[in-house]
Amino acid sequence: MQVLQVQLEVGPDPTEVGRARRWARSRLAGSGIGDDEPLAETLVLLISELVTNAVVHTGCPAVLRMLFAAEGGVRVEVADASDRPPRPRHAEGDDTNGRGLELVDGLADRWGWQPEGVGKSIWCEVDPAPAPSPGPGASVAPGRVHC
Repeated sequence: MQVLQVQLEVGPDPTEVGRARRWARSRLAGSGIGDDEPLAETLVLLISELVTNAVVHTGCPAVLRMLFAAEGGVRVEVADASDRPPRPRHAEGDDTNGRGLELVDGLADRWGWQPEGVGKSIWCEVDPAPAPSPGPGASVAPGRVHC
C-alpha cells in the first residue's frame, strides 16, 4: 500500500481552524479529490472538529497530518502535546459544544487515539466511496438518457 503524507503545524489559536480547513481543501484537490465531492466535505468537517478539539481543549500547538492511500482512503491525524485522552461528551438540546467526537464517530469509518511523544494523536479514517454501478437495464453510454 503506497501512502502520501502531508502535514501542517497548527498554532494554539482558534483562528487556526479556518487555516487548517483551507489547507486541507487545497491538499485534497491536489490529490484528485474535488472540493464538491462528498468525501472532501466529510474530511474537511472531520479535520475541523479534530483541530478545534486540539486547539480549544489543550491550548497547545498541534500537527495535522493527512495520509492518502493509493486505494483512495484518507487518514487524518491531529497530534498535540496534551497527554489527556479524548473524552467524548454528549451534548443536550441547545448546547453549543460537546458534539465533536460524536460527529467524528458518525462520519468516520474508524477513529481512535494513541499516545505520541509527550502527548497524543487522535486519528480517523475514511474509506473511498464505492463507484456506482449501473442498475439492471441501465445504459452505460455517456450522455444517453432512456425514459
